[in-house]
Amino acid sequence: MSAVLAISLDQAKAIALVVVVVLVVAALAWAWLMKTIVQKLVGFVVLALLATLVWFQRDSLQDCADKVRASAGTSGVDTTCSFFGRDVPISARR
Repeated sequence: MSAVLAISLDQAKAIALVVVVVLVVAALAWAWLMKTIVQKLVGFVVLALLATLVWFQRDSLQDCADKVRASAGTSGVDTTCSFFGRDVPISARR
C-alpha cells in the first residue's frame, strides 16, 4: 500500500512547484479581492458617516426652528439657525 502513495523526487518537485504557483496566484487574487472589499467598506463607512452627520445637522436645524417658532409669540422676531456653518433664515411665523 505504501508503494501506491510513494512519489519520486521529480514528482514531489513538480507538485511543490504547482502548489507554489497556485498559492502565489491565490495570494494575488486575495490581495486584489481584499483591496476591493476594503475600498467598498471604506466608501460605505465614509458615506454612512456623512449621511449621519447630515441627519444630525438636519435634526439640529429643526430643533432650532422649533425653538424660534415657539418663542415667536413673545418676540415675533425672525432669526437664523446654522446648517453646516451656513445661516438659514427662520421665519417666526409658521
